[in-house]
Amino acid sequence: MSLEIQSARGPYRISLAKAPESFPDAILLTLSFERLDGIEKVALQFRIARAIVEIPEPESMLARLAPWIERDFEMTREAALKSIRSERKLMVISFGEENRGPF
Repeated sequence: MSLEIQSARGPYRISLAKAPESFPDAILLTLSFERLDGIEKVALQFRIARAIVEIPEPESMLARLAPWIERDFEMTREAALKSIRSERKLMVISFGEENRGPF
């Protein structure tokens, strides 16, 4: 499943980069942001606490995340790129009871 969002840099496709990872307390989604013209591709992860997810299906969670990502796209993109370049790992954004994000 993939969704398209609009950013100041142009349209991007958001999709699952790999199968969701399931933990007793959370679900880990690895997402890919790709510009539709293919010029850029960025990945990051979202750790979502099971306690705040009504429907724990990847498609449902992606649909909830898309508007949140679109709203803060530039900041999220820059932080994800910085994490990959300087820390050599994917950035992880966590949502739980204290930070519900779009959930």
